[in-house]
Amino acid sequence: MMWSPIRALTAVLALIATVSAARAHTADISSSRIAPEGQGHYRVEVGFLGTDIERMFAENKPRSDVDLTEPGVIEGMIGKFIQSRVDLQNAEGQTCPSAVVSVGEDPTNPSDSKVVLSMDCSAVQGQIYYNPARLLAAQGPRAKHLVSIGEKRDDSNLTEAQRLGREPAPGQVMIYPGDPMIDLSKPLLTPWQLAPKFFSAGVEHIMTGYDHLCFLIAVMLWATRVWPVVKIVTAFTVSHSVTLSLAALELVNLPSQWVEIAIALSIIYVAVENFFSRKVDGRWHDTFAFGFIHGFGFASGLIELGVPQRAIVPALASFNIGVEVGQIGVVLIVLPMLLFADRMFNHGQRSPLLVKLCSAIIAGFGVYWFFMRVSELS
Repeated sequence: MMWSPIRALTAVLALIATVSAARAHTADISSSRIAPEGQGHYRVEVGFLGTDIERMFAENKPRSDVDLTEPGVIEGMIGKFIQSRVDLQNAEGQTCPSAVVSVGEDPTNPSDSKVVLSMDCSAVQGQIYYNPARLLAAQGPRAKHLVSIGEKRDDSNLTEAQRLGREPAPGQVMIYPGDPMIDLSKPLLTPWQLAPKFFSAGVEHIMTGYDHLCFLIAVMLWATRVWPVVKIVTAFTVSHSVTLSLAALELVNLPSQWVEIAIALSIIYVAVENFFSRKVDGRWHDTFAFGFIHGFGFASGLIELGVPQRAIVPALASFNIGVEVGQIGVVLIVLPMLLFADRMFNHGQRSPLLVKLCSAIIAGFGVYWFFMRVSELS
């Protein structure tokens, strides 16, 4: 009889294993900043996670006769890859000629890479639109592309020319596969109008942050009452909100590789602890302490979006709320499953076999992530 709940919970953990990766955070995110330079010329900066461009680039393998060891060859190919997938064009499809200016790491975000393009629309008649459809298609069905217009820290109000549509207006918009092209003459969304997009990104981040999910499940496995779980989640929320805010506001910056390793170690710790202690009331101390580390991991999901300072407050607030909603969703799924298993299969008591089996699986994930992330340091 006990094998039914065990199979249910281990199936969930197995699903996590099949889709998780060494860096278990939100991917498929790219961004672009379009800055007018006068007389129909534009600078387009396209940013993306290094891991994403490696995946996309691998799906479009270069010719076998290309020597990738030659200096600048890979950078040049990445530049052409991005150049061929974003366009400025008019409604009739006439595109603006473009040239690759530079390819390299984004100095403002060490986890990102950036391709800078120069586009000349002086000979293209009519309204100019931005079209990243082919880039979104290369990213995959979960792709997100944050588009900003204007210089990075331009907080000024719209000018008369921008209101009349003669010049692009500073602003942002998050677009997904299948969305229409962006009319550069029209004001984009304000930071607060973007809040629902960042909220959904926060929910997605926790639901696809498999290391965070394993951590939360591990600290709940011995819980038989709601109140200890409330304390566990509240403590985790308070501490990770602190470091999420500090990282997003660029007040504290820790190397992401070391943060990921520390998160893996926290998973191993709470999973192994289940073999030696059944006390749940005091586990909020664990989640409070480790929450500071996980907060930097959460921040990566927000920072990867390339949010400018003028939008940081609504983006941070809505993203954090999305993360909390996702956490509550996890609790509302896992805790009832555990209580149901107690009542139906073990006379209202928590099965040590169930807890230890799930803890062993979670600890195994933590060990796997730890060694994978350590290997990335080289």
